[in-house]
Amino acid sequence: MSGAELPDSLAEIRDDFLALTLKERLQLLLEFSNELPELPARYAEHPDLFERVEECQSPVFIFVEVDGSDVVHLHATAPKESPTTRGFASILAQGLAGMTADEVLAVPDDFPQMIGLMEAVSPLRVRGMTAMLGRTKRQVRERMHAAT
Repeated sequence: MSGAELPDSLAEIRDDFLALTLKERLQLLLEFSNELPELPARYAEHPDLFERVEECQSPVFIFVEVDGSDVVHLHATAPKESPTTRGFASILAQGLAGMTADEVLAVPDDFPQMIGLMEAVSPLRVRGMTAMLGRTKRQVRERMHAAT
């Protein structure tokens, strides 16, 4: 899947970042960090369900559910003191929201490199976002396999 074939939600996020200067991209990333969706109450008391993304410098945890309609919901936690990591988690949570499992699995693995932050943040941080996407896809595959 090429960048031109990104799902609309992710293409819009990519285009928003690429339309900005590097400094403005960091500001948009900060805005995303402030918009990380809260955990649903049913998961707030179950940290055992969440998987730590070890590649991230800051503690970020994700959990994916695939509902009966095959729609993926990515839930993530990251400390407010870690706006880059939190922003990446928010981009994925918001960008993947409402997608089917197959659509999530078709997202290019290099999506994190497509949004123009390679020049603004360290490669290690982008690697963390890439790991978040990879773990999300793995959890989607696991949920789909368990449902069959």
